[in-house]
Amino acid sequence: MRIVVDTNVFVSACLGEGASNAMIAAGLQRRYVPLMGAALLVEYEDVMGRADLFRISRLAQRERDELLDIFLANCEWTRVYYLWRPNVRDEADNHLVELAIAGGAECLVTNNLRDLRSMELRFPSLRVLAPGAFMKEI
Repeated sequence: MRIVVDTNVFVSACLGEGASNAMIAAGLQRRYVPLMGAALLVEYEDVMGRADLFRISRLAQRERDELLDIFLANCEWTRVYYLWRPNVRDEADNHLVELAIAGGAECLVTNNLRDLRSMELRFPSLRVLAPGAFMKEI
């Protein structure tokens, strides 16, 4: 199964949140194929570099960097050639939907369900799920 993992899921995993943690572990076990594109990679690197987000993290910076490197090694690089502009409530999240469509993803997994489920342009083959709901499916 090909999916897009929103940055907030990876951050939650680093903070020890159960469903997100289990989901990232499942990706490392190759139970799904995470898609990665240029915009999402930039977002991951930016967010993972924000030390203030990880004050309560059980992982040190070096460990978070290593986890990200291992996760990225399991990702399938996907080029986005066409911008769909699904008009998500938060404009900065449109790239997630575009990556999912470009890579033929079945799911976009996020902790930001409200914004991503409110997109104006609908794609019937793409489901937006929380980490816990996704884990119940695999």
